[in-house]
Amino acid sequence: MTGLIRNIAAAAALVLAFAPVSARADAQSDLVARGEYVTRAADCVACHTVPGGKQFTGGRPFKLPFGVLYSPNLTPDETTGIAGYSDDDWVRMLHEGVGRGGKHLYPAMPYASYTGMSREDALAVKAYLMSLAPVHAPAPENDIGFPFNQRWGMMFWNLLNNPNKRFEPDPAKSAEYNRGAYLVDTLGHCGECHTPRNLTMGLKNSKKFAGAEQEGWLAYNLTSDPKSGLGGWTDEQLAEYLSTGQTAGRGPASGPMAEAVEHSLSHLKPEDIKAIVTYLRGVPGQPDGPPAAVAGASPGPADPLGERLFAQACAGCHLPNGAGRQSPWAALGGAHTAADPAGTNLVKVLTEGTQLNTRQGLMFMHPFTGAYNDRELAALGNYVRSQFGYQPGAITPEQIAKQREEASPKPSKPST
Repeated sequence: MTGLIRNIAAAAALVLAFAPVSARADAQSDLVARGEYVTRAADCVACHTVPGGKQFTGGRPFKLPFGVLYSPNLTPDETTGIAGYSDDDWVRMLHEGVGRGGKHLYPAMPYASYTGMSREDALAVKAYLMSLAPVHAPAPENDIGFPFNQRWGMMFWNLLNNPNKRFEPDPAKSAEYNRGAYLVDTLGHCGECHTPRNLTMGLKNSKKFAGAEQEGWLAYNLTSDPKSGLGGWTDEQLAEYLSTGQTAGRGPASGPMAEAVEHSLSHLKPEDIKAIVTYLRGVPGQPDGPPAAVAGASPGPADPLGERLFAQACAGCHLPNGAGRQSPWAALGGAHTAADPAGTNLVKVLTEGTQLNTRQGLMFMHPFTGAYNDRELAALGNYVRSQFGYQPGAITPEQIAKQREEASPKPSKPST
């Protein structure tokens, strides 16, 4: 009997010894899972992945007014990645834009938005990224001329444009609204694309979410304005668009917005999407940017060349009436892209293509620069504008030629 008691006591001691280890493992697993979700909400993968490349390994080029910047490797590689970051270094990088060794980051990394992130979320992101397999992936050398290649100058930019403050809920608003504000303003950093820039290239918050052009793509007005913004959308349309990249009568997402849906928004919980909708509904209207297509409007006159080219190259997927054959993502009617008089995003789609991975598979449109000349593509774009944006088009062959040239790949300098 005594021996039995001793064996039970020994077994109990063994269980107690392993219990803290198991609890720590569970806690770390929970932290990594939380970090994966926050990383998705922050859309880190889109900027730190070359299209078609391995996720988080960096090297994606960003064409800025003062040169070309390449995103760094976020895997825990010892020499080219984030291995070695302390918790405090990591949080300082996200909040202040200062990396290890006091190296100032360029605000293409949206730390002026991430500065609102809680320390807990910042460290959860770090835990998730450190759980990834390390990949040795040096980024190409940045091509930035003097004086913009002097990183110390970012100290002055930060004084003007980075508030370095954590997100504080508005006590006068609901919990859902405040959750949406955190997701949109901080994690999703939506203002970085959808808000115009001031003279110092910081966000012009007097025009918050009024729309802006980024790398040749127009990020549309997100305010409650009924003509240029989201005032004419229902909550259900907005939620579906954010979650899937399309909704009836509004067309599909393309370009960077399609990437945001694919890599970030489509992975969010329904309650978080609802919170985003609630917050966006509270953004004051700004009557800026191209008007949205008017639901139920009639098509305009059709140019014969554009009509023939659409029947030849587009109707097979989009159908002659633009309703879409294979899926809702091929529906064109009511798309903001079709309604833009300048055709900014439409020209980008025609010359560069666009794609979006969905739960129903890859929705893909290839560029048409190899099959049609500038005059033909302009006519095709204007046909789409008149028939599905319901207004005469103004796209010119010169506009197509310029975008064709900008879309041509440029060689990058290897990393030294």
